[in-house]
Amino acid sequence: MMKHELQVIAGLGCGILLIGFSLLGFAEGWRIAGQWLLQAGLIGGFVWLYAWRRLGLNRAGVGIPLYTNLGWGNRLTLLRGGLIALTGGFLFLNINVLLPAILYTLAALLDRLDGYAARSSKQVSLLGNELDITFDALGLLVAPLLAISLGKIHGSYLLLSIAYYVYQWALQRRRNRGLVVYALPPNPLRRTLAGFQMGFVAVALWPVLNPQLTIIASVAFMLPVLFGFTVDWGVVSGRLPPQAISNLDDWSRRFFQLGLRLLLALALLLFLAARDFGLFPLADITDYLSALGLLFSASLILLGFAGRFGALILIILLGWRYPIGDITIWGSLLIFTTSWILLLGTGRFSLWQWDDDWVQRYDGT
Repeated sequence: MMKHELQVIAGLGCGILLIGFSLLGFAEGWRIAGQWLLQAGLIGGFVWLYAWRRLGLNRAGVGIPLYTNLGWGNRLTLLRGGLIALTGGFLFLNINVLLPAILYTLAALLDRLDGYAARSSKQVSLLGNELDITFDALGLLVAPLLAISLGKIHGSYLLLSIAYYVYQWALQRRRNRGLVVYALPPNPLRRTLAGFQMGFVAVALWPVLNPQLTIIASVAFMLPVLFGFTVDWGVVSGRLPPQAISNLDDWSRRFFQLGLRLLLALALLLFLAARDFGLFPLADITDYLSALGLLFSASLILLGFAGRFGALILIILLGWRYPIGDITIWGSLLIFTTSWILLLGTGRFSLWQWDDDWVQRYDGT
């Protein structure tokens, strides 16, 4: 039954590839369409083959009987892999269209929905976890390459894209050498950071935010994940005790995130002063709304009242209404602090952390 499902999925995928090839051929030329078909087909083939070889994991746990079908969670995860493959078809093509942004945005949205579908249908599986992690890593390789080629994010972001593969290679090398691989304690922040990376790259692909902002923000978004990989490696290799992860999380909530809120307020004031303009005078209704948005979002962050939501509003306003221009120091500091608050939250002395609860919640549980 599961093999038959995968065969049907493969047939549908081939049909979609041929339709895309035909439409792109008429719109952009057959050479471009052929390159798109080859690239998307290779990535899609990897997605399908990876799932095919791991069908034995379609069970709730080791020693538990296999499910009789893939289940909606795995079907949506495979759809996410297919959307990543279609996005990857646009790599290295000298065209700038909205379609890859739409495709990868849908893939990013499905990252939340596939887990919900699996949990609500009571069909959580080892296969789903395996596919989810692998397709997350694949998407964070394909989409950043595309965004870099379009000038939307910094080239150093590829360090994050390859970090997962380097980490897995290092683990396997350690096992092959007969060295102990210590258990990694659970940490919800890993899932949160991975989800935000997908969302950020998806937004960066759209022609909405100023590329000057998204290029700087890409470095800010990347650094906490690289730090997380470093700490995790220290734990699994025995260089750090397992409690190091919880200790760092506690230190971040008590001190670092609070410091980020204060630093953001200072950076916002210095940024506006360095540009020799503030919130006034205001020329039209758009300026009034932007000024109110800045005050509102900054207040949410400083009070810790749904601060992640406030950081999201602030970074959108910065990319839309307040171009960074040549103010490198204060503009960059403002983007870094806003990005890190969006990723980590507001921490200690926060009035209401509803957005933290939503980000960390497992829908469908």
